[in-house]
Amino acid sequence: MMIDTNLLLNCGASYKEISKNEIIFMEGMQASFYYQVVSGRVRWVSINDEGRELIQMMAEEGESFGELPLFDDSPYAATAIADMDCTLIRLHKSHFLQLLKEHQEIHFAFTRLLSQRIRLKFILLREMAIRSPEHTITSLLQYFKENNMHTCPDCSKVNLTRQQIADMTGLRVETVIRAMRHLHETGQLLIEKGKVYCSK
Repeated sequence: MMIDTNLLLNCGASYKEISKNEIIFMEGMQASFYYQVVSGRVRWVSINDEGRELIQMMAEEGESFGELPLFDDSPYAATAIADMDCTLIRLHKSHFLQLLKEHQEIHFAFTRLLSQRIRLKFILLREMAIRSPEHTITSLLQYFKENNMHTCPDCSKVNLTRQQIADMTGLRVETVIRAMRHLHETGQLLIEKGKVYCSK
């Protein structure tokens, strides 16, 4: 979901340039701003004791991230890191909440967005608990395709690396590579010149 940048600026938002791999906020910090990606991409991750990242979501141009603490006043549940050089627009929490009060359609759009993200978590938890890696990967990619996320709308090319898919599903990258090869061999995915395409 994208809030019009002019509306955000009129409410007091400002632009912020972030370098690749720069931390935007860390898990456990209190939230002070609403963030939206103007250009670039942000990964929102949980990091374990060994330093491995579990990707909670990837926010691309026009998408927001880290909104939950703005609604429940709890600390951030994950860490946001610039996946590449980014331009963000950020709006102070108090101004963001006032914006929602004044624009009911945006408030409803956020309710829908949060519901979609919760649904994705349910899908992933179910898949990881009771399904094969192949089924987990196809379910994830199908969800992204149906919701116009991380896939090209024209050719169905997946705009995620195998490592990112591993980090989203909790699988090892070797498992993802092996599972994708099997999915390609059985016609459930197309791999062409190293690029992955969802089935039609």
